[in-house]
Amino acid sequence: MSLSEESIAPTPTTQQDAQPGFENTEPVDSSMQDFYQLYQELLVITLVLTGVIFISVWIAYSVNIALNYLLGACAGVLYLRMLAKDVERLGREKQSLSKTRLALLVGMILLASRLDQLQILPIFLGFLTYKATLIIYVVRVAFISDSPSGLAADPGENPPKTELNHPLGSQ
Repeated sequence: MSLSEESIAPTPTTQQDAQPGFENTEPVDSSMQDFYQLYQELLVITLVLTGVIFISVWIAYSVNIALNYLLGACAGVLYLRMLAKDVERLGREKQSLSKTRLALLVGMILLASRLDQLQILPIFLGFLTYKATLIIYVVRVAFISDSPSGLAADPGENPPKTELNHPLGSQ
């Protein structure tokens, strides 16, 4: 076996040795991992918030209104799941997000307007539970972080990856 038969791929030893434009060749997997982690976190927060609100509405109003809320919240979770699947395919298979997810809300409202047992307002507010989840997430990312300033110790050093470096946290 000679050295000319082996394929030697140069590997940069440090971040400084990497060629410009190739520093972040692994973030595709890393960013998808971050996406799945964010989706899981939003889903858990939505389900917990749905449970708390469902029980509160049941205690404060009635079982019927609470079930209407729960129906809307389930539609909101389904909408969030459809949105996540759409975002996951964005870039690989599609160039833009589809708008067919809104048919879910329109269908729920039409169904609620046709049936006497369903009420539009609790269903609509239940659907918006995922929006409350997004607000909770943004507020948490904006105000609660690991480091108080989010700045690096050395000016030449990259800042540590915290939630402040997240695109939603920089607003």
